[in-house]
Amino acid sequence: MFDSIRKHQRLLQLILLLLILPAFAFFGISGYDRMFSGERGIASVGGTPITQQEFDQAQRQQVENLRQMLGDGVDTRMFDTPEARGQILEGLIAQRAIAAEAARLKVAVTDEKVRETILSIPGLRKDDGSFDDARYKALLSSQNLSAAGFEARLRSDLALQALPEAVQFSAMVPGTVRDRVVALQEEGREVRELRLAAADFAPKVNPTPEQIRRYYDDNPQAFETPESAKIEYVVLSRDALASQVALGPEDLKTYYEQNQARYTTPQERRASHILVKAGPEAKAKAEQILARLKANPAEFEAIAKAQSDDPGSAAQGGDLGYFSRSAMVKPFADAAFEMSEGAIQGPVQSEFGLHIIKLTGVRAGGQKRFEEVRAELEAEVRAQQAAQRFAEAAEQFTNTVYEQSDSLKPVADKFKLEIRTADAVTRLPDPGAPRNSPLASPRLLSAVFSDDVLKNRRNTEAVEIAPSTLAAARVLEYRAPQRRPLEQVESEVRARVIAQESARLAREAGEARIAALRQGAKADGPGAFGAPRLVSRAAPAGLSQTALDAIFRMPTDKLPAYAGVDLGEQGFAVFELTRRIEPSPEALAQRRATYDQQIGRVVAQQDVVDYVEALKSRTKVVRHPERLGARSESR
Repeated sequence: MFDSIRKHQRLLQLILLLLILPAFAFFGISGYDRMFSGERGIASVGGTPITQQEFDQAQRQQVENLRQMLGDGVDTRMFDTPEARGQILEGLIAQRAIAAEAARLKVAVTDEKVRETILSIPGLRKDDGSFDDARYKALLSSQNLSAAGFEARLRSDLALQALPEAVQFSAMVPGTVRDRVVALQEEGREVRELRLAAADFAPKVNPTPEQIRRYYDDNPQAFETPESAKIEYVVLSRDALASQVALGPEDLKTYYEQNQARYTTPQERRASHILVKAGPEAKAKAEQILARLKANPAEFEAIAKAQSDDPGSAAQGGDLGYFSRSAMVKPFADAAFEMSEGAIQGPVQSEFGLHIIKLTGVRAGGQKRFEEVRAELEAEVRAQQAAQRFAEAAEQFTNTVYEQSDSLKPVADKFKLEIRTADAVTRLPDPGAPRNSPLASPRLLSAVFSDDVLKNRRNTEAVEIAPSTLAAARVLEYRAPQRRPLEQVESEVRARVIAQESARLAREAGEARIAALRQGAKADGPGAFGAPRLVSRAAPAGLSQTALDAIFRMPTDKLPAYAGVDLGEQGFAVFELTRRIEPSPEALAQRRATYDQQIGRVVAQQDVVDYVEALKSRTKVVRHPERLGARSESR
């Protein structure tokens, strides 16, 4: 059982990731605006369509998620197969089903949960740990949202997560299952290995011309030059449109005046405090501390460390760092922003108790002059206008490359775009091309090599190759795959035949050795087994999973036992099982807690998958898999 868990754990983790990630991870925080658009859908859940645009964003996000986990070496082609596209679509359907169930159950998210989530967003805290209100406003501005709108959508995302999380955290593993898995994982087997390397058999292989010809004829694709094409293409992007935006001085001045608050730094103050929590003796205690401090202000830090009821600041002698007025509760802020530096004041009543405050610093606010932020203003206004233009231009771009499909010049002239060319383009993305390049887009390359584009020399459809980036291409010259003549590849064919025959001889020798050993032949002697080693499912000692599976399939009622593992072109391995070792009760007890966590995680993931599948089965789902990545029928 645990072998299966181990083999499929990564798959289950990815499924779980796809199902319960917050919705804005797929759609972007603005994606909900498009969710209920009238665009022709690739599926619908409860009558609500899932659009091609949503699917494309989900596909890009999956690639980005894996790149963050596994690095830039991720092969993006794995996401552009029919199976992968189907899985991503099922993930989007699952999200809709969960959202519908959350709405039916009236799942509510508290204000405190929303606040905690916002505070956990990376980059929204200053070096001193306080909330960075300016960065939060910048985040809202980048999403073109108000604080209320952002928080409402965040609340919706958290509600979407709540049901799968509840299922996940309620998962239980029966003790008997856990104990059986632990015993299987910790069981040890002592084995010896005899490796028959294919290379050792190579001198015995001398391919005939007939063998070489037969291998060449039986494997035509192995010796083909790949099909390729010379193409031209155009790219419409928000950045390209931004460079075309003309801005006058008055445009920037007006924008500056409308957003002066963003370029104004509020005054900040630094204070230390001693908190006395509310209680019958709180006021007397606070006044006693205040009197002591007035007599000897230098004792503030020591008294705060010893007597303050605020664990967060007591260890720092009560120091709260610099803060703006809005960062503190009103009674505390009112007192702190009316004091002079060095003064001690109190007791100040707030919802947390009584505060004795010492003002230790004042940082003046101010407003940046227009000339100081002119470059920033220009970039921001250009970006905003380009975003608006792109939304309008995208449809025109798409229509133009279709309606005038015999050339890219009309669309290039219309949007002032450069027509670029590329040669030796294949179906596979260019690993050296930037991520937002057409030559790195599986969908665009698939369109380039489609029958319509190749045979009729039409433009491809407009393909979204990156966020806010569309591209279209056409084929200038096509080169079909061609098999290289045998005379050119004879040495390569010979090497492959030798490798194939050497592996076959190694396998046959290994199987003969196993048969002889099972008939009582001695295991030692020429070509003897290696030293014994102890292996287990938990500690495979460097063995492959295939070898481990073969070892643990061997019966243990009569030892020694023998099994073979085909290593392909590397040869063949013979394993001799000499001893089965039961784990001790002490070892099982020590490992039980670790396995509890691992098995519990996998069971929880499977419970979530089962729960989501049950939700989908109760919801009216209509799928149109033929539309995934397909050209629009309007063409």
